Amino acid sequence: MPATVQEFKQELQSLPAPQRAELAHFLIESLDDEHDLDAEAAWDKEIEFRLTEIQSGKAQGIPAEEVFAKIREKYSGSP
Repeated sequence: MPATVQEFKQELQSLPAPQRAELAHFLIESLDDEHDLDAEAAWDKEIEFRLTEIQSGKAQGIPAEEVFAKIREKYSGSP
């Protein structure tokens, strides 16, 4: 007789965090059986474009600290 979801939860909760994370990743990935090859190709093209822009000096990155500070300010109303 197969175990119930609740039984799985109780048993798996005792695993170390890295193993639970690996299992969570596996389960999430298993929900997405279909890959949109057109979307993946479009993202690959966009990534290549952005990398070329940065390497050529046409585009300049923004430090993560600055980006996160702007997000915090926008959503919390304070700097």
